Amino acid sequence: MLLKKELIESILDTGLATGADFSEVFIEEKNAESIQMIGGRVEKVTGTKVFGVGVRLALGNQSVYGYTNNQNPEVLLKLAKDLSASFSNDTLTKRVSLSELEVGKKHQVKINPKEVSLETKVSMMKKANQAAKEYDEVIQQVSVRLTDNVQEVLIANSEGRFVTENRVRTILYVQAIAGKDGIMQTGMESLGSGKGYEYYNEDVDVVETAKSAARIAKKMLFAEECPSGNYPVIINNKFGGVIFHEACGHSLEATSVAKNASVFCGKLNTQVATPIVTAIDDGTIENGWGSANFDDEGYPQQRRVLIEKGILKSYMVDKLNSRRMDHQPTGSSRRESYKFAPTSRMSNTFIDNGDSTFDEIIEATEYGLYAAKLGGGSVNPGNGDFNFTVMEGYIVRDGKICEPVRGASLVGNGAEILHKIDMVGNNLDRGRGMCGSVSGSIPADVGQPTLRVSSITVGGKKGAK
Repeated sequence: MLLKKELIESILDTGLATGADFSEVFIEEKNAESIQMIGGRVEKVTGTKVFGVGVRLALGNQSVYGYTNNQNPEVLLKLAKDLSASFSNDTLTKRVSLSELEVGKKHQVKINPKEVSLETKVSMMKKANQAAKEYDEVIQQVSVRLTDNVQEVLIANSEGRFVTENRVRTILYVQAIAGKDGIMQTGMESLGSGKGYEYYNEDVDVVETAKSAARIAKKMLFAEECPSGNYPVIINNKFGGVIFHEACGHSLEATSVAKNASVFCGKLNTQVATPIVTAIDDGTIENGWGSANFDDEGYPQQRRVLIEKGILKSYMVDKLNSRRMDHQPTGSSRRESYKFAPTSRMSNTFIDNGDSTFDEIIEATEYGLYAAKLGGGSVNPGNGDFNFTVMEGYIVRDGKICEPVRGASLVGNGAEILHKIDMVGNNLDRGRGMCGSVSGSIPADVGQPTLRVSSITVGGKKGAK
């Protein structure tokens, strides 16, 4: 156990001593390693070991948070006492006795990253580098980054929650840059999982992933500029789900809904999308990149149906924000580390399968853009306005995928786009990424099947079609 139970109970009691009605302790120990390779040469290896304790107190809708990396009982009790000075209430809350320690047993791994040598990791990265570099002579540079971490958490609160679990994650990024005649284009692919290093041996092909990054870079190097205009866009599966994640998902988190700063406020049980759209946030997917046994308030992770056949069914709600809303907590509380107070966040968020095949969607499109892979973008979570780049794009003409185009961007509004999805495929797949918000940067899956938006603004350097 990361801290003795008796000390944890004393911290919780000290937090309640001046009138707070809720106290919580979050304890974390994490070992992480990150390797950066450029041009087949290891440029940087970073190993970190972290220990810390976060204490949160609340009274009604008000809360305070503090943290320390000091394990000294006197320091920890002083932290709780200092935080408790924020509250002065004659009515004292009695703590519920901690339950028997509940150990999370899902998402087990076969090969712990700590058991894998640096030489083995570097060897795998070199294979990826070689595969991308040798793909074509136009590939000028390849960079590979491999990161893994093993995190043990223990969470206790004044309502009797007492849980612990180990969380293991690893992710590999491959970036290839193609260049010719002064023009440069980038392709990127990533692999990530809540598994150990068996993931790279059993589930994925690092070499083919690296080749894919190089293929995208080369394809876009010789592509024409994308025409601007307003026309149908087919968004591919996997990382294509980043549009829903950013433009809609954040607006369904209590972090914004509780503050009345979301376009979806007050819209429960109303139609917010076309009937063919069902969207889910599922933190229980076995060994998912964004999965866990418990959320970061110690409550069981859940499968949350956010939108069902176009009807808004649920927000993502953490415990404290549930006090501000007429909505039950949904096990959606997450944080980057002990240095952050938790709040409602996504886990593995995706649009569910529809009835159309990929070929049917392409064949039904007279003219449009096929966004095979999305890049980065920006979103205003208050109103859902977004702007995303297309890393790999093709013109669709007369029901066929035709010439590649580069420089495309998608501009629109998340709430409006949901009403313009007119075809949803049956090839659901998910991609991995890191999501930033007020409680730090956390691993989150995005996903969807291939889908078509009937009309969206496409930015490009070429004149309108």
